[in-house]
Amino acid sequence: MLLSGKNAIIYGAGSIGGAIARAYAAEGARVFLAGRTRATLAAVAGPIGAEIAEVDALDERAVDEHADAVAATAGGIDISVNVIADHDVQGTPMTDMAPDDYLSPVVTNVRSKFLTARAAARHMKPRGSGVILTFGGSGDRTASGRFRLGGLQTAFEAVEAMRRQLATELGPYGIRVITLRTGGIPEAVPARYKGRAEIAARLAADTALGRAATLADVGRVAVFAASDHARSITGAALNMTCGAVLD
Repeated sequence: MLLSGKNAIIYGAGSIGGAIARAYAAEGARVFLAGRTRATLAAVAGPIGAEIAEVDALDERAVDEHADAVAATAGGIDISVNVIADHDVQGTPMTDMAPDDYLSPVVTNVRSKFLTARAAARHMKPRGSGVILTFGGSGDRTASGRFRLGGLQTAFEAVEAMRRQLATELGPYGIRVITLRTGGIPEAVPARYKGRAEIAARLAADTALGRAATLADVGRVAVFAASDHARSITGAALNMTCGAVLD
């Protein structure tokens, strides 16, 4: 198993976080799920034996205390994954948006990923190893304008800058920092969104392969990124956009 003996914290247990949690557990990791909704956490954790905690990733004290508790219980933190990307307003043209609606995903993404990365790194540095994964990524994706994503892509670009800086600062301690980048996952589009089928079709049409990544794909790539097979990769975005974004 690629992650046998590894302790992983995953912030966010929705579709993407759940897929990563299942993939990690299948590869032998001890999984700690953190999020704000216990019912969502429990639904993912039950079948895989993950441990759960209600944690607001925007709350500095809550994030630090949870990381301390995991490290004390499990003996350390090997992997930290933050897939939180909520508080975004989509479908509205930028010229019609209120400033707070545009900036909300930027603040949420930057603050939550800074806090969770910092908490994990403080435990990883003394051990001389660790992997910090974020979700999002940048690219010259023309479809982002068509989908009217508001401030979400701006948030992802800000996190990319954070990823590069963290990789530089933490590399001497053996800690790797990587972004998981997709061009959009049809399965992850909430059912409540109008035009969900149209969005899924457009996501696939924009790729070189004629299909978009699946949740299972995300889980497999996340396993690789956290494993020793990727020990030479840091400061990079792993491109699983199926060719929607070309490096």
